[in-house]
Amino acid sequence: MSRVPEFLFRRKPLFTAIVCATLPAFASAQENEPTALEALTVSAQRGPVSSEATGSYTTDTTSSSTKLELGHRETPQAVTVVTREQMDDFAQDDINDVLEGTTGVTVESVETDRTYYTSRGFDINNFQYDGVGLPAVYDNVQGELDTAFFDRVEVVRGANGLMAGSGNPAATVNFIRKRPTAETNASVKVTGGSWEKKRMVGDVSGAVSESGAVRGRVVAGYEDKDSYLDRYSNEKQMFYGVLEADLSDTTLLTLGHSIQTSNTDSPLWGALPLFYTDGTATDFSRSTSTSTDWSYWDNTQYNSFVELQQELAGGWQVKGTVFRLENDSDSELFYWFGTPEPDGTGVAPYPSQYDLNTTQVVFDLYASGPFSFGNRTHELVVGTNWSRSETEDLSLFTSDTLPPLPPLEQWTGDYPRPSFGATSSGSDWIDREKSAYAATRWSLTDSLAAITGVRLTWLNSKGNSYGLSKATSYDAVETPYAGLIYDLNNDHSVYASYTEIFTPQTEVDINLDRLDPIDGVNYEVGLKSEFLNDRVNTTVALFQVEQQNVAEAAGTLSGSSDTYYRGVDGLQSEGVELEFVGDVTDRIQLFAGYTWVNIEDADGNSAKPSVPEHLAQLRGTWKVPGVEGLELGSQVRWQSSISQDQGEATTGPNAGSTITTEQDSYAVVDLMASYDFARDWNATLNVNNVTDEKYIESLKKFGAFAQGFYGAPTNASLTVSWVY
Repeated sequence: MSRVPEFLFRRKPLFTAIVCATLPAFASAQENEPTALEALTVSAQRGPVSSEATGSYTTDTTSSSTKLELGHRETPQAVTVVTREQMDDFAQDDINDVLEGTTGVTVESVETDRTYYTSRGFDINNFQYDGVGLPAVYDNVQGELDTAFFDRVEVVRGANGLMAGSGNPAATVNFIRKRPTAETNASVKVTGGSWEKKRMVGDVSGAVSESGAVRGRVVAGYEDKDSYLDRYSNEKQMFYGVLEADLSDTTLLTLGHSIQTSNTDSPLWGALPLFYTDGTATDFSRSTSTSTDWSYWDNTQYNSFVELQQELAGGWQVKGTVFRLENDSDSELFYWFGTPEPDGTGVAPYPSQYDLNTTQVVFDLYASGPFSFGNRTHELVVGTNWSRSETEDLSLFTSDTLPPLPPLEQWTGDYPRPSFGATSSGSDWIDREKSAYAATRWSLTDSLAAITGVRLTWLNSKGNSYGLSKATSYDAVETPYAGLIYDLNNDHSVYASYTEIFTPQTEVDINLDRLDPIDGVNYEVGLKSEFLNDRVNTTVALFQVEQQNVAEAAGTLSGSSDTYYRGVDGLQSEGVELEFVGDVTDRIQLFAGYTWVNIEDADGNSAKPSVPEHLAQLRGTWKVPGVEGLELGSQVRWQSSISQDQGEATTGPNAGSTITTEQDSYAVVDLMASYDFARDWNATLNVNNVTDEKYIESLKKFGAFAQGFYGAPTNASLTVSWVY
């Protein structure tokens, strides 16, 4: 499908307006009679339309994979977009809710306030804001990241080295922030729910100057809630302010800042033991918690950005972004360490005071636009990126004599708070990265297009983490990208793509040379289709993802006890992803996703049994005919069984036998009902886990650290909204 450059869409309304205004004037001049013309207002929007403006489950374009604004069928990778409408329909107030409903993504809640995510068998550690970002420091998100600031969330599955450089070949999660509107818009949403949940979010947007050349938006919110978990409570405060200014007809300046606090009392650090020493599985009530009444975990995120966008002649534009992300974590935590005896005793107390600060600064500059070659129009993006990431954390421990722990069934959280600081350990390291990237969309024929690109990365790290050196350096690591898209007709396109990503390593070989980075490679072919005048998008993707040159211990250096390593093939995953999303009728919106993934190690053995082989999501809403303003909906999240080998039983008749923790397949069903009960007023009821399914959130932690906890039982919330 031949794509018309974006600048034509921007110029067309102005051209039409000029023509429409000129024709009556021309006619009146011929008749030599003056005619009064009605005022004509011309408006246009820079960049893609926000999803909140459409109220749809689909979007027109995405740019997360290449920075080129590409339509659904023009992107040769599987991409899921969770729009504002989907988040609002099903009260997806934090990122865990969003990603649980994303095709091919598994949310690994190993604790209450620290979450990992996987896709295609690998940990997701690339997170971006408006296409700019860095890998997560510890491959996880701490605290609850609220969705109030975001217009949509785009997830590019597989490797995405062209935009990310380093990381895992899992996925890239791109948070697209809300932006100011020229028209005045305002909303207030108040929510009450189970476990004394109280939430309020206000959102105001509009022109700041009389001319409309300066526009602003403010989003502010507060949430306070208890939990089904004993003693647990969480309080969040959110603020986001953004300002846009048209410095000229072709120059746009944007400044924004957000701050979110997520303060938790009595959080889980680690979770519940999953088995006893005799190998039998534990089975606690869902409310059971290992926390103390004095423990806490406070997380604050500061997010600031400045963007300058300049439109040039010929449809070209240049955009520069300075982005700063800081995460502060302050906590006093309590861990139940070890495997309990069958009577519940034998677990050791392990308290710690933990502080973490990560500060990331990124500068990104790129130019994009059309160019002509071979009598055809193509598109090019070329850019450079510089970043600095500093990490400091400190763990303080105690030397106090601690009372023994009772069986968990008798635990109340009443436990003396120890003194901290007798011993300590921590990290202090800096990552610096420079890169240059380029991508071209070649219009080879009216039906065939190719995307080629490459990123060169220079990476330097120094410092230590818990006694281990982080020092490493790489020069001009190349990560290529190639894709081919062929339009079968006006509705269907087939595609194939190849992309890479790399992960730095600090291990050395027998010659004391650093190992080369881990190579992540993503192969993908698929079929993308559009139906019902592009209101429905579908994707069928077949993928194979590999990790190569993973460090493996190979021996001990001569004359020392230090280990040297060699690079070997790592994991390989292959599978199928299916997705259906869109407005099926004027009354029905649907999102459906299914993933099958098979993960093997270098020897062909099954690996990562804790990642479900089958994963499916289905959600939809129906505007009830005959009852104006009434909308009903449901969502279902299903996964196949998972397991984890935990070592061997040490007591009882099963001593010496392998312990395996299993979670049977399960489905979580949510319901919603929404009613516009007055002009500008709406009430939405969400009921989650209506079948009261009991399941373990994650089996990611295994062996000596094998712990987990249960998902939330049936709960409900009611949101009353006023929208102007």
